[in-house]
Amino acid sequence: MAVESMGAAARWRYALKPASWPKVFVPAVFGQAVGALVAGRLSGPALLWGVLWTAADIAFIVWLNDWGDREVDALKRRMFPRGCSPKTIPDGLLSARAVLGAGLGAGGLALGLAAVGGAGLGRPALLPLAALSLGIFVAYTLPPLRLNYRGGGELLEMVGVGGVLPALHVYAQCGEGAPAFFLRWLPGLLALSLASALASGLSDEESDRAGGKRTFTTAWGNTRARRVTEGLVGLGALLWLVAGGVLAVPVVLFFGGRMMRRSAGAVTNAFAEQGAYKQELHRAIWWGTAALAASLVLTGGRTPW
Repeated sequence: MAVESMGAAARWRYALKPASWPKVFVPAVFGQAVGALVAGRLSGPALLWGVLWTAADIAFIVWLNDWGDREVDALKRRMFPRGCSPKTIPDGLLSARAVLGAGLGAGGLALGLAAVGGAGLGRPALLPLAALSLGIFVAYTLPPLRLNYRGGGELLEMVGVGGVLPALHVYAQCGEGAPAFFLRWLPGLLALSLASALASGLSDEESDRAGGKRTFTTAWGNTRARRVTEGLVGLGALLWLVAGGVLAVPVVLFFGGRMMRRSAGAVTNAFAEQGAYKQELHRAIWWGTAALAASLVLTGGRTPW
């Protein structure tokens, strides 16, 4: 759809980037499942709270990320006038002021939900954990730290998406943030989350470099970033196999294999091929995590070893 023909609702819906939601919802669902297994029951109110909080968290992330990256997004638009999807602020879908206000509002809503949920569910650490999760994103993309520009942003994303986010949902269900049963799966989650974070920089390599953004891709180059990404997918599958998640491993390896077949074409500025490569990567992570959660629920948390 052409930007000029989009109404206000369509512009806001586009700015929410629905295709990226599984990146946050999948680890949240995994945390809910693990927390319910640890507690021995599923808490409906905790699950409802988790859905509402995650929706607010996603809006906070995508809107403020667009606001924080508006200058480098504009640079990419100038470098590749027809080479990338519409950019929320540079292409005039929404004003920078509106996006900033909406993002801050979503963050306030997330904190409010955490305060209410903490009191209602009897989880006093819910608000501090939610604040930590939002704070990691602030450190990632907003001044003064802005680690996504200074270097280390991918590691921060790994900790936030693969660690703190599912731990928050584990705690909402069972009242423990880091039970042993969750820690068992955590290394694999972190490896796969880092793979996703590294791959996200592939399509912005040259514009990030021109804009002074320090990512693993701008530092290492496209080829090495892809190799490390692929190694991390294999490492994630291996760590889950060692932990006993045998039913999830074939899913990760199946889509990981499809990602490998796309790898040779996902070179610098090959945006369509990079998109296909990242799609298979995301399938490996999202479907693999969903398969792990489902298998644990169906077996009552029992594993072969």
